[in-house]
Amino acid sequence: MNGVVFPADCHLERLRREHPRQRFRCGQQAVDHWLATKALQHQTKHLSVTKVLIDDDGAIAGYYTLATGQIDFSDLPPELAKQLPRRVLPVAVLAWLGVDLKRQGQGLGRLLLAQALRDCWEAGKTFPFIAVILDCLNASTKKFYQHWDFAELPGHPYRLFLSAKCLDAMMN
Repeated sequence: MNGVVFPADCHLERLRREHPRQRFRCGQQAVDHWLATKALQHQTKHLSVTKVLIDDDGAIAGYYTLATGQIDFSDLPPELAKQLPRRVLPVAVLAWLGVDLKRQGQGLGRLLLAQALRDCWEAGKTFPFIAVILDCLNASTKKFYQHWDFAELPGHPYRLFLSAKCLDAMMN
């Protein structure tokens, strides 16, 4: 997964106040609500960063939000926990990802995820983490991420992870 190439009519940029956040609709109310009401606030407070895919009409075709977090050693599967210190460990968090209803079915979700993972990988060169984690809203979302080698965390069927080792292998 080298460079991510978005359609010619779209470009990715960091969320700004003037972006039409209120008009974004992806079919998942929680995803729409986050972008409309929380994403910019959290970004301003340095809690997360949201990147939006803007089309030629100035509409948001899709977005993702990344943050950092921690996970307890005991929540990890044995194969990942092996040889790690028994404490709270750093993770990258893919907090939100959505594609506007008008642009679904064009592969934008896959491209946004690829770029989000690339951003995590690049950040990991400076601020290391053991995995990228995310929470799925439903079974179809879970299936989408599992296609990218995300796996369940033990005891949390809708919390998935991708180890930093797997991410490195994807990027190299």
